[in-house]
Amino acid sequence: STKRKRKIAMGNHSLHLLIIFLSLQCFLVHNTMAKSAMTSNPAAIKFIKVSCKATLYPVLCVQCLSAFANTVKQSEQQLAHAALSVSLSKAKSTIIFVSKLNRMRGLMPREKQAVKDCLDTMSDSIDQINKSIPELEHTGQFSTGQEFMWHVSNVQTWVSAALTDENTCLDGFSGRGMNGNVKAALRLRILHVAQVTSNALALVNRFADRHRPSP
Repeated sequence: STKRKRKIAMGNHSLHLLIIFLSLQCFLVHNTMAKSAMTSNPAAIKFIKVSCKATLYPVLCVQCLSAFANTVKQSEQQLAHAALSVSLSKAKSTIIFVSKLNRMRGLMPREKQAVKDCLDTMSDSIDQINKSIPELEHTGQFSTGQEFMWHVSNVQTWVSAALTDENTCLDGFSGRGMNGNVKAALRLRILHVAQVTSNALALVNRFADRHRPSP
């Protein structure tokens, strides 16, 4: 009916506005912080750029982590910690985004189920990243030995599981028969989180490899 079409159109319009608002908000905050860090700590920025070459998305890596230059300095552990913090922040903002989509009217049953499943997997992803951050901090107490490998192995396992959860959410929107706007909006957000998490895992792996105890 005309009334139903009007509601769907209004829902799509609200969706587009939400995407624009969240994207601009994220960009402005990180851009301002990064510019400040670049002028105050160029050595740390250089360290971040070199380290980010080990990731699958180096440009995104530098964009996200430059804002933490003053905290990271030239510590591989602190860089991995910052990357995990960014991943957690992005995942939390995304689950808020998905929750808002879940409450929107006009979603088809299949879309509604996919959004619900995505909420569950993203919640699990957040839990995995959340517990990996304090676990990474424990590695600072051990420069060598089995304790170091135990803690860093836990971090690698949990962050890898978080990345799997995020990719699972993406897979739920890969089929046909779904609203293009809903599908595009969610894929854009989840893909961004997955890329950030992938980078965080790469930096954790780099930290582990460079500080792995000698046989």
